[in-house]
Amino acid sequence: MKILKFVFAFLILSYTAKTQPTQKPPLHGKNWMAITGKPLAATAGSIIFNKGGNAVDAACAMLAATCTMWDVLSWGGETQALIYNPKTKQVIAISAMGVAPTGATPEFFKNKGMNYPPEYGPLAATTPGTPGGLCMMLAEYGTMRLEEVLKPAMQLAAGYPIDAQTANSIERGKQRIKDWPYSKNVLLPHLGEKREAPEAGEIFIQKDLLATLQKLVDAEKQALKKGKSRKEAIYAAYDRFYKGDIAEEFVRGAQEQGGLITLQDLANWKPIIETPLQINYKGIDVYKLQSWTQGPSMLQALNILENYDLKSMGYNSPAYIHTVYQAMNLSFADRDFYYGDPLFSKHIPIKGLLSKDYAKKRASEIPTGFNNPNTAPGDPYPFEGKENPYLKLLQQRAALYSNDTATRKTGVIPSHDGSEIAKNDDIANELYNDRLWRGTTSVEAADTSGWVVSITPSGGWIPACIAGNTGVGMSQRMQSFVLDSIQNPFNVVAPGKRPRVTLTPSLALKDGKPFLSFAVQGGDTQDQNLLQFFLNMVEFGMTVQQAAEAANINSNQLWLSLGGNKTADRKPKPGNLTLNTNTPEKVRTELKNMGYKLSFDPRSSGPINAIFFDWKHGSLWGGSSNNGEDYGIGW
Repeated sequence: MKILKFVFAFLILSYTAKTQPTQKPPLHGKNWMAITGKPLAATAGSIIFNKGGNAVDAACAMLAATCTMWDVLSWGGETQALIYNPKTKQVIAISAMGVAPTGATPEFFKNKGMNYPPEYGPLAATTPGTPGGLCMMLAEYGTMRLEEVLKPAMQLAAGYPIDAQTANSIERGKQRIKDWPYSKNVLLPHLGEKREAPEAGEIFIQKDLLATLQKLVDAEKQALKKGKSRKEAIYAAYDRFYKGDIAEEFVRGAQEQGGLITLQDLANWKPIIETPLQINYKGIDVYKLQSWTQGPSMLQALNILENYDLKSMGYNSPAYIHTVYQAMNLSFADRDFYYGDPLFSKHIPIKGLLSKDYAKKRASEIPTGFNNPNTAPGDPYPFEGKENPYLKLLQQRAALYSNDTATRKTGVIPSHDGSEIAKNDDIANELYNDRLWRGTTSVEAADTSGWVVSITPSGGWIPACIAGNTGVGMSQRMQSFVLDSIQNPFNVVAPGKRPRVTLTPSLALKDGKPFLSFAVQGGDTQDQNLLQFFLNMVEFGMTVQQAAEAANINSNQLWLSLGGNKTADRKPKPGNLTLNTNTPEKVRTELKNMGYKLSFDPRSSGPINAIFFDWKHGSLWGGSSNNGEDYGIGW
């Protein structure tokens, strides 16, 4: 009888998860949908749609607006996108990720006493990618001129009422901002007063950034006057940023403050059109960027979970949470060792990593009823007909990073550790959680002609170091490199190389047509949240808004990709599991009995932004989770 009551409780939990009302209403549209991280930026997308632009035009306008509004990113950051082209019926991948600059070597950072490149400042900067990525997407797949697309962002740069979230973030980071003269001049208009950042609702003006954007528009206009095509004129603006006077001021300002980026670094860098990676999950084709992102880890996790009947377990039941947690840990263990820039190595075993047979092998490693605290990288090479050249390195890595002997022998966390984590424990530490969640924004757009865009831009977040008089905040993505092969032989910093980033837009097709476009802000949580969002819809029948708001779990049994200058700051935390604060006591008890160390957060998911394509009714559904300022507009 007790077991029947327990099962009934989980059935009720599963039922209510997909039937309960949402805190935000879903968005509906017949012609287009525009969703991003700030309401004003979503309005920028709607302006472009109303002028006749397609989803790429609107996405570029939203990207420009979010950068201008410092929505956990700036113009000097990075952009990565997936685009569905209705003309070719293909998904296109865009890499506008900057690269490590000249002089950025392991020896350079080790000589400064660092275990990783720094979190902040000019030495944290890769080359800027967003301006180039925006220009490429607009030139190749958009329909409008750069001037039209940048107009909303330029109006924002001329002065907009700053939101409380951004204004308070500036105030919190003001001590570091004061270390950089150009940042101080832009971000702290009330220097010397008690509150030095702008107040919420204050008109925030960025004259230098406006001048930079005007230079891009002027370059386009001059090219058009010379008879250049729309596409050629946009690339003329691109050249002014990366090879002209904007580049000169950017490099001068970066180097004045101790940065490494050179004029040659900017001139040599280019955004790249790539073939995305893809797997099929129960008839749905899911697309991610290549292994210079963490995106394939979600594809790996889906392959592993395809071996289980998740629906019968029930949404967020102990069995479901355990299975998803273990699958994520296995895929992240592979991420932490095998992922890196494929342009620098042809030996990344991505074919093996995404093999269904490899996934079956990894699924067989999931223990029943307890956590495996020593999740390690697997061996995918045999699944692509090769021998693993890193077996010796893996053995050395295991010896260096393994957990305590008692845990290794039993395979189970000692019972006295299987309890809720004390408030002073690392996992509850505000700094650790900031590193785990460290954010970005997302941009989702779709139109009636069939174009679909999913973007996860980032970099240059507050507190950002602004490069000279450009108004452009520099990226902080260098910190995602490692300095030693023993941690990841494919992600060791080198000039011209892309770091392995957490940024991960997503697209899914069903029956050859768009099914879902989705992305989320965060750090190492991104593909954890997106995996569960996808399963919420596919396995548990939630609407896109219900799935966006639904409680997630987060694993901390992985290497952090952001923050922390010491190896100990980033090491995996075996058995650490973050649950939503509304998790029922019965579920908590069962997970504790499995040996999990629990922490709780009301913000266990998101902000997720997504578009669902309702082919039955010929409409678009938009979803945007109920934390953060993300929202959208449909028509």
